Amino acid sequence: MEIERKSVGYGIMVALLLLVVIVAGIVIISKTDRIEQLTLQNSNLNTTIETRDSLVNELTGTFDQIEENLTFVRNKRNQLTVASQEGYKNRKETMVSDIKLMNEMLEESSKKIDELEKKLKSSGIEIKSFKNKIVQLNKTIQEQDENIRQLKAEIEQRDYKIAEKDAQMANLQRDISVKEDSILSKSKIIADKSQTIVEKENEINKAYFASGSHKDLIKNGILTKEGFLGIGKNASVKEDLNEGYFTQLDIRKENQFPLNAKKVKLISKHPYNSYRLVEENDKIAYLEIENPQEFWKLTRYAIVETKN
Repeated sequence: MEIERKSVGYGIMVALLLLVVIVAGIVIISKTDRIEQLTLQNSNLNTTIETRDSLVNELTGTFDQIEENLTFVRNKRNQLTVASQEGYKNRKETMVSDIKLMNEMLEESSKKIDELEKKLKSSGIEIKSFKNKIVQLNKTIQEQDENIRQLKAEIEQRDYKIAEKDAQMANLQRDISVKEDSILSKSKIIADKSQTIVEKENEINKAYFASGSHKDLIKNGILTKEGFLGIGKNASVKEDLNEGYFTQLDIRKENQFPLNAKKVKLISKHPYNSYRLVEENDKIAYLEIENPQEFWKLTRYAIVETKN
C-alpha cells in the first residue's frame, strides 16, 4: 500500500512539472511573439519618423525658397510702382522684363506648392502647421499675382495715354511746322517789303550838295556862262548835269556843310528861313540846315558858290 501511494505521488509531481513546463513554454512563446511585434512596430515607427523628418526638412527648405521668391517679387513690384511714376518712358523695357521675371517666379512658386501638397498627401503624415502654411502661401501668391496684373494694366493704360500724347505731339509738331513755314514766308515778305520801304525811304531822303567858286562850278558842268542848269525847278534835272561833282547825303542825318569862305551865294532855290550861314573868324564857316523838310522842298540839289 505504501508503495502504491508513493507511486501515485510521484506521478502527480511529474504531471505538475510537465504542466509547469508547458505553461512556461506557452508564456515564453507568447512573449517572443510580442517582442517581435514590438520590434517590428519600433522599426516601422523609426521609418515613419525618418520619413517625417525628411519630409519636414524638404518642406522647410521649399518654404524658404518660396518665401524668398515672394519677398523678391514684393520688393520688385514696389520698385516698379515707384519707377512707373518717375521716368516711365525711359524704363519701359526694363519694367516689362522685370514683370516677366516676377510672373516666372510666381509660377515656379505655385508649382513647388503643388508638389509639396502631393508629397504631404502621399506620405500619409498629418502636419497641420504645414497645411496651414501652404494655404497661406497660396493666398500670398494669388495676392501678388493680382498686384502684378494691376501693375500690367496700369502700364498698358500708360502706354495708351503715351501713344495718345505722342499722336497729339505729332499733330502739334505738324501744326507748328506749318505755322513756322507760314511765319518764315510772311517774315520773308515782311523783310522784302521792309527792305523796299528802307530803299524807298533812302531814295526819298537822298540829296546832293556841291560848293565851289563860280569858275569851278562852270568847269565841272554845274553852271553855264548863262547860269545854273535847271536846278531849282521842280522839273527833272537835265541829263548832262555832272552828278559826280556832288556829294550824296541823307537829309535825315546831315544838316551842316563846311564852306570856309568870305562870301557865299546859294545858287539852288531854298526857303530863306530853312537854313542859316554860320560865321567864324570873319568867314562863313558852314551852312546849317534848320528845317530839312523846308530846305529840300524845292530841290534835292544844293549848290553854293563861294568867294574868298
